[in-house]
Amino acid sequence: MNNDFKQGPFRTASNLILASASPRRQHLLAGLGLHFIVQPSSCKEPLPDPGVQPQQYVLDMARLKAGSVAAQQTDSVILAADTIVVLGKNILGKPQGKKEALDMLLSLRGRTHEVLTACCIADTRLDAEETFVLKTAVTMAHHPSSVLEGYVDSGEPLDKAGSYAIQGSGCFLINSIHGSYTNVIGLPLPETLAVLLKIKAISTVGEN
Repeated sequence: MNNDFKQGPFRTASNLILASASPRRQHLLAGLGLHFIVQPSSCKEPLPDPGVQPQQYVLDMARLKAGSVAAQQTDSVILAADTIVVLGKNILGKPQGKKEALDMLLSLRGRTHEVLTACCIADTRLDAEETFVLKTAVTMAHHPSSVLEGYVDSGEPLDKAGSYAIQGSGCFLINSIHGSYTNVIGLPLPETLAVLLKIKAISTVGEN
């Protein structure tokens, strides 16, 4: 069970499992008043096949994560998400080291890219599944290479898709966003809450 519980506007109405180790996703959910269990998926995420559409790939990854956790659960709702950064037709994953992180940031600076987050909500109570993909356009400022090198040296980019964290010190990189801010963080809250309310996995405080 997560320990970052706050008195938010929602309450958990079923056994809710977050299939993610991301502290950012955990913080977003906990800030709404939700109790949930953190059970990250242990499945290995394959690299995208050549020519695969980014929207299909990110959705497949979210479904893979949700399915691997749902197979071990009964009478639960599993929330899984996957986030990718897309520049043109190229999917940018998490960098494998400082050099790759810097290369990604150099390719993104001064340009607009898309952040795609797919969510899969598997309801083992009814053997049902809800999915969606959301896109947000992000434009980066054109910082000098020395500034980007300093950011890479901070270590923050090394476990982030696209090599930056908009909710961290990497916010200085962003010139503008068009669309959902929480989608860029990794969990589009309005859309996620709409599904959880629809399937009665959560309720509002007034309903209790």
